Amino acid sequence: MRLFFVPRKQSRRAASGRLVVVTSGSTKFKFNSHKPPLLIPTITTSTTNILWHCAPLYHIMAITKQVLATARNVTAAMPLPRLPLIDRASLLQKPQRQLQVLRSTPPEQLYKNVMLFLLSLFFLPLDTAILFYSYVRELFWPAPSKRQQRRSSPSFQPRTILVTGVGMEKALCLARMFYEAGHDVIGADFESDGIPVRGRVSRALKKFYRLSEPDPRTGAATYIQDLLTLVRRENVDLWVTIAEVSWALEEAQAKEIVERRTKCRAIQFDLQLTEMLHAKDSFISHTASIGLNVPETHLVESRTAVHKILNNAPPGRQYILKKVGIDIWSRGGLNLVPRPSKSETYQHIAAMDISPENPWVLQQFIHGKEYCTHTLVVDGMVKVFVACPSNELLMHYEALPADSALSIAMQQFTQQYVERTGQRMTGHLSFDIMIEERSSPKGVVQVLYPIECNPRAHTALLLFDDQAEQMVNAYLSALAGDANGMPNGSHNHVVTVGNRPGGYYWVGHDVVTLLLQPLLQWVQGVIPRQEVMQDVSVLVQHLLTWDDGTYLAWDPLPWWWLYHVYWPAKFLLAIWRGKRWTRANISTTTFFRC
Repeated sequence: MRLFFVPRKQSRRAASGRLVVVTSGSTKFKFNSHKPPLLIPTITTSTTNILWHCAPLYHIMAITKQVLATARNVTAAMPLPRLPLIDRASLLQKPQRQLQVLRSTPPEQLYKNVMLFLLSLFFLPLDTAILFYSYVRELFWPAPSKRQQRRSSPSFQPRTILVTGVGMEKALCLARMFYEAGHDVIGADFESDGIPVRGRVSRALKKFYRLSEPDPRTGAATYIQDLLTLVRRENVDLWVTIAEVSWALEEAQAKEIVERRTKCRAIQFDLQLTEMLHAKDSFISHTASIGLNVPETHLVESRTAVHKILNNAPPGRQYILKKVGIDIWSRGGLNLVPRPSKSETYQHIAAMDISPENPWVLQQFIHGKEYCTHTLVVDGMVKVFVACPSNELLMHYEALPADSALSIAMQQFTQQYVERTGQRMTGHLSFDIMIEERSSPKGVVQVLYPIECNPRAHTALLLFDDQAEQMVNAYLSALAGDANGMPNGSHNHVVTVGNRPGGYYWVGHDVVTLLLQPLLQWVQGVIPRQEVMQDVSVLVQHLLTWDDGTYLAWDPLPWWWLYHVYWPAKFLLAIWRGKRWTRANISTTTFFRC
């Protein structure tokens, strides 16, 4: 395996809001003697070099220190014409990263980061032993290879698939599916913090490329140029975009240019459709315009407008205030209004920044259970669908039975939405749906309310792991012909999740939230012993009957890398930058602050 870390100029925003440029000079860290190109390929690992990954602790510390100290200087080989900037003010709140010194870190933040770093060191011997065992088992007792069976068929035509965002679990899952189906998979991601992502070391990737991250000030021209260079160099047939929430609009902009200038087809909605689906107010307006049920929703540009709506609301109705775009940094908590008293309501709303430049959405609060869906749409046809229970920070995935009434109702809603939108849309579509129960003379009636739409892939696609071939065929139906030369439209049935036992979890998340945290709270007298036992029993159930979201016996290194390279480096970086966070999503590698 070869890893390259190339010097660059890294921009960070200081606490004053001014742009500070930090240059690393000629600092380099590399494992071979030749100079890497602009787009940096990495050959995946084999069983002959796993000793490097199990090096002593000081090697890992040295790598982490070098990664954090190194910056990258990325320039475009063939500059594109300057692309129009996307107006993100009313669509997306980009987190502002402030450069802070170590002494500004609150003691509880420092304690949390240090303890989690030490927890990674504590489990390093055990996880390294599991890594070795996985490689030895695969070397001497390999499982039957579906990939070799497919590629040995005379009629099989391998495709070159580009999957971006492989630092996230959902992208890595898709890359593994395409690999097992016999295709050549190219992975790419930003690695914006300078930390190598888990997908980089996956066996499923033929090559890995580091891409230039879009800049909110200058646009996505450099990023799109990187994509064009990559697609042409690797002769990519299909680009599957697994976009970060911050860059959904830039991905849509890139899709239009890549498809216009190359033969590559992209699984991504166009810019106009993405903008409409991405913003909460325009999504609700469009959904209502095509005759589907929606909750009462208002776009508010002042605190006075909020009070006016509340004063005219039906008795007992509550609303939730949400930003128009998505703030990936500040999540958590419900801005429910009205409060128990008028004075509390006025005080709560007075503290909020609501203006024409910073509009909010005031939406009817639905009392009921929340669900999320994942859908693949190709040329205006639903190809893949799954629904599962949801919550604010979803780290456990268990599919609703495909033949259940709720799953069928949500699938029908999705199909109606796609058909009535009236475009030959191609991309990923995910809905957040509330189910409200009402009493009627005939019994309890369940009413479906879509509250938000995410025009990107959902991590729930992990639930299709045992249907990799059907999933791959669904994606390849976007091409003129699939891997077996079958024409587009030959896969008209919808791929759904079978009645598989158990679900998906992340062992690192569960060890902290279901074992260590409850034990600490019990010692402090916060929770009773019975609650600790309940959490521990859930952890044991997951360990015995569920599947880890990252670990695979034939591709274990991304799992080891996630917990002993990537996240330890993130915790060290949080200490250095003084970053405050309250929750972390292991799957998407994202910090949140409530």
